[in-house]
Amino acid sequence: MSEIKAIFFDQDGVVIDTEKDGHRVAFNETFKEFGYDFEWDVDKYHELLQISGGKERMRHYFHAEGVHPDMKPDEEDELIKKLHKKKTEIFIGLIESGKLPLRTGVKRLMKETMDGGLIVGICTTANERSANAIARGMLQDIKFEFVLAGDVVSKKKPDPEIYLLALEKTGLKPDECVVIEDSRNGLLAAKEAGMHVVATTNIYTENEDLSEADIVVTCLGEPDGEKGILKQADEKLEFDGIIHVDQLIKYFSD
Repeated sequence: MSEIKAIFFDQDGVVIDTEKDGHRVAFNETFKEFGYDFEWDVDKYHELLQISGGKERMRHYFHAEGVHPDMKPDEEDELIKKLHKKKTEIFIGLIESGKLPLRTGVKRLMKETMDGGLIVGICTTANERSANAIARGMLQDIKFEFVLAGDVVSKKKPDPEIYLLALEKTGLKPDECVVIEDSRNGLLAAKEAGMHVVATTNIYTENEDLSEADIVVTCLGEPDGEKGILKQADEKLEFDGIIHVDQLIKYFSD
């Protein structure tokens, strides 16, 4: 096996538990401002999360519910762009307000990765503005090699395109990279690209099939805070509730 040289992080659900109290809330505020009388509850949003990308979720919902049955495709495209732009503004406001804290252990692991001389990158289907609001704001002391987000690729996860782009940018081999993901779509994308995967579950992904992941934990853990619960790994992983970068290097390099 090759030695690990990079760790790539998904954003939504991994860096911040954004889906339930971030994106969902922002979508509903947007719908309200545009005069719609529906909203996405927790269960409905869980269902819609099986579709990667905010614009794609709205399009799917509009078609499934017959929201605009007579709207022409180009008019629908324009409407969805406007809705998504507003939703992103609301979401970024939520991030900048500090109401959405970082998930346990994620910044610590990023710092360990950076201090260890490994590459740190973000690979997300989230909007570029929201991705940079987190990476350049809340995580401004982390040196990211890149932040790949939004429309930088034409195909969303579970397609591996975003992770293949990360390999292209770094010049690394797939088995030299570890991906931190939280969902089945993200897991499948990383695995299709040939990478190692650590899955950190949340309220929306805890019951998803993550069996293809190399390691599954409830969170990355903090020495003086919340500890993760190990859900899946080989016996060689010495886990005490905290995932450290040196553990990952040893685990995937042996």
